[in-house]
Amino acid sequence: MGYQILGYQIVAHRTKRNYRRIAAAAAVAALFAPSLASAQTVVKIGIGTQDTTTNTVTTGVVIRQLKLLEKHLPKDGKYANVSFEFEWNNFTSGPPVTNGMMANKLQFGAMGDYPLVVNGFTFESNPESKSRLVAVAAYSLAGSGNGMVVHKDSPYYELSDLKGKLVSVPFGSAAHGMVLKSLQDRGWPADYFQLVSQSPEVGSTNLQEKKIDAHADFVPFAELLPFRGFARKIYDGVETNTPTWHGVVVRTDFAEKYPEVVVAYMKAIIDANAWLRADPKLAAEKIQEWTGINKEVVYIFLGPGGNMTTDPTIKPQLIASASVAVKTLQNLGRMKEFDPTKWVDDSYIRKAYAEMKLDYDAQLKSTSNYEVKGEDKFCKKPVTDPRKAGEVWIDGEGIEPFSSTSCTLAAYADIKGKGKKINMAYVFDTARGIKLFADQAFFAVSKGEIAPFLLKKDAEAHAGKTGGKVLGFEDALKSAVSGG
Repeated sequence: MGYQILGYQIVAHRTKRNYRRIAAAAAVAALFAPSLASAQTVVKIGIGTQDTTTNTVTTGVVIRQLKLLEKHLPKDGKYANVSFEFEWNNFTSGPPVTNGMMANKLQFGAMGDYPLVVNGFTFESNPESKSRLVAVAAYSLAGSGNGMVVHKDSPYYELSDLKGKLVSVPFGSAAHGMVLKSLQDRGWPADYFQLVSQSPEVGSTNLQEKKIDAHADFVPFAELLPFRGFARKIYDGVETNTPTWHGVVVRTDFAEKYPEVVVAYMKAIIDANAWLRADPKLAAEKIQEWTGINKEVVYIFLGPGGNMTTDPTIKPQLIASASVAVKTLQNLGRMKEFDPTKWVDDSYIRKAYAEMKLDYDAQLKSTSNYEVKGEDKFCKKPVTDPRKAGEVWIDGEGIEPFSSTSCTLAAYADIKGKGKKINMAYVFDTARGIKLFADQAFFAVSKGEIAPFLLKKDAEAHAGKTGGKVLGFEDALKSAVSGG
């Protein structure tokens, strides 16, 4: 008779010596069995991302492509014999991320403010786990990011023009929340628009084919569709006067079992933000490569003075805006009681900051973005007021800063006159401070001053006050060159 121990056959003889040998071998096998089992331990990390949602790139695609999470994952102590298996899942909106988290296929999820609130509320009734907000991806205190566009040939220029018209939006998204709040702010009924649910892909196609009158969407689509030449933005989330933001949630059962992994993810986010700001032009180009979103669109959100601020700290202003979202959803009968302040857990991001020798509390208090800076080579003066400045992205060369809108447009004309290709020019909205594609702006021109605006009505109001006139991009270029 024989015994199979660790792959070796031992033949038993009826002698005390052989029985002792067998017993000793068995003891050795028992001794090593636990370590062999632990060496095979695999921790699966499911992460729900939105690669094409520019706000979330530093919590998803950048981390994945640069392998930043692998860099920070624990490797010693209880993790010495643990291997990690990543399951990155890309979605086009937030609600499917929550579905994956509820099914425990995803442990982490990144999404916008309204879907985040719904995520927290949904998990409150889950007996297996709750969800907690552990970091912010990017935010705009002014509310920019979400927006509504019409076809470029549309006769509509503001929301009131769309009464009774067919408007699509991804239901359950941050953009849907913007639309609901804009209706409530104006005292308009829920059926003011013919509101239908369409994904970004479907809504974009239908708008291009003029099957709908308008499409509301989250970042980056209200900029992406105009950039691609068939749409015009008529409403921006800044008009809600409520911050908009994206963040990261985690299942509490996973976080409590593997807190070091959550901290590692927080460190990866911090590294991703630093990588982005170190070379925003390169970052925009790489993000285009990874997501298909045009680099010029990525840059308007995440470049200097961009419409989103990447910052993982969980600011009180953003949680206050989450409470506004809760009230909006409650008014529509879509949510019961939910307290966002009890849903926040900043312990992991605080620990990450501490271990990286960074000051969390100082960053928590800061709401500054990095801004356009440098020397205006055309007008030969430094950029002193970033929100009155502009930039021109010259193909094959770089992104040049200019000190004013007038200098930006005059430089643009000069560069074009030299036969160089320009990818995009950027200016800042005079009234709201948000970054604009120069060729999509309306310009109020008066006595040599050129003031850019997103909305035609704002440009008309400014021109009315200054005795000026409203021009489109091509005519504004001519005015900048002539100085008139």
